[in-house]
Formats: sequence, C-alpha cells, structure tokens
Amino acid sequence: MYNTDMTKKCLQCGICCQLFLINLNKAEYKSGKYQTMFEKFGMVENFSEAQKNGFNILAQNKDGRCVYLKNNLCSIHKDRPSVCRKFFCQSKSLKFAGMRKMIDRARLE
Repeated sequence: MYNTDMTKKCLQCGICCQLFLINLNKAEYKSGKYQTMFEKFGMVENFSEAQKNGFNILAQNKDGRCVYLKNNLCSIHKDRPSVCRKFFCQSKSLKFAGMRKMIDRARLE
C-alpha cells in the first residue's frame, strides 16, 4: 500500500537511499530475495536474532548507498521493501519529520 499523504511523486534524487539503513521485515528477510549487509555469513533462521544483530539490513555499497540504487533510481522499485514503499520525502506524515529534515540538509550540501 502506498503512502496516501504524498503530495508529489518521488523526486528521484536518491538521497533517502544514501542516508538510511533499510530494515527488512521478517517475510522480506526470510524470502532471501534481497541482498543483506551480512549475507556472507549466511541467513540466521531466528528472525529476532537476525534483527537484533542487523542481519536484516539491506546491503549497501562501500559509499553507503543502497546496492539497488542505480543512477539515482531504485532498480527494484516494483519489488522494493515495505519500509521503502511507506516513505516519501514529500510526505506530510509527522512520523517522517526527522527523516525529511535530514534529506533537506543533505540537499543543501
């Protein structure tokens, strides 16, 4: 389900894909279809343990960008994680206020 309070489409700047770690939910992590930060160590079957140790974090490149960010566009946009589906930098939702401020600061840099 998409965020209904979005005022505009994604700006396709890729800043959110550079600033935030993406935590996969249990179903996403268990599906094995996403690269994770610690996949070289194998999948931890107990999701609570995986989550506690960050094994459910979406992989990043050495520069801190999401591995799925290509030319400032999400290469898995149609099948992106649920947390990515919920957030838009143009959202008026108060729960995203801090994230919007971080993105605004990054745009000024």
